[in-house]
Amino acid sequence: MQITYEFVQKLDAEEMADVFKKSGITRPVDDLERIQRMIDHADIIVTARNNGQLVGIARAITDYSYCCYLSDLAVDAQYQRSGIGKELVRRIQEKLGDEVALLLVSAPNAVDYYPRIGFEKSDKAFLIKRKR
Repeated sequence: MQITYEFVQKLDAEEMADVFKKSGITRPVDDLERIQRMIDHADIIVTARNNGQLVGIARAITDYSYCCYLSDLAVDAQYQRSGIGKELVRRIQEKLGDEVALLLVSAPNAVDYYPRIGFEKSDKAFLIKRKR
């Protein structure tokens, strides 16, 4: 397995939706127009590919000065537990530098994963849920 990582500005919505499906993450995978908007308005996208096939993605929104929201971290289930997610996060952190905090909202089934890759759990976060 030869994984290559790359920061990109453009990505095919179908390809991203496919990784979401294969990862188990809950996203609007049948609404490709919405997926494309998610891509178009991201500040940072880093991909992981195995022989050209997209197997992982991290997508973030940031001001590059104080905070960064990790919107998506998805790795194809066949490639999970191989360090890809951790490396995607590491590359985003490296790009952001030491002054920028990285935060996220975890899916219930991933709550135990994030502390293993350096995140601290916070009980001070608040959320207004989307309507669709």
